[in-house]
Amino acid sequence: MFRWYVINTYSGHENKVKTNLEHRIKSMSQEQVVRRVVVPTESVVETKDGQKVQTERRLWPGYVLVNMDLTDDAWTLVKNTPGVTGFVGSQNKPVPLSQPEVDRMLHTAVAQAEQKTKAKAEFTMGDSVKITSGYLADFDGEIAEINEDQGKLKVLVSIFERQVPVELEFDKVKKI
Repeated sequence: MFRWYVINTYSGHENKVKTNLEHRIKSMSQEQVVRRVVVPTESVVETKDGQKVQTERRLWPGYVLVNMDLTDDAWTLVKNTPGVTGFVGSQNKPVPLSQPEVDRMLHTAVAQAEQKTKAKAEFTMGDSVKITSGYLADFDGEIAEINEDQGKLKVLVSIFERQVPVELEFDKVKKI
């Protein structure tokens, strides 16, 4: 019976383990025992130097999901893959994930890729910023509020000796 299992890897080696495991599955003709190998990731848009940059971020560093029929051969195949430190669970018997756990883990990875990617701010409250575009271009201000869900900042700009709050997107400002 095919179930999802979690394997431990060296942190930062998740993609290499996935590639090695997929290669071993093909070379040892074990496609009928192991269906899928997944490194759960999410797309994140970061703002660096006023530019939006899309990057992939691992949701669980050091872990890879494997959909397989747990036989002795399959267990040995996965366990002896370079970079794999073991299964999550007891030493002799890996514990499969429940269906709600699998849905949550894979839904997070898949849904985030399909939906609008999350914006990640490199700003903190009180930072001094320069507005790079729009009608207030070249004005300086101070960050009063950060809304990562919408990808916007509230910046206090001094106009005629008054602090005026202005709502701007992350890519419209840069740190000073």
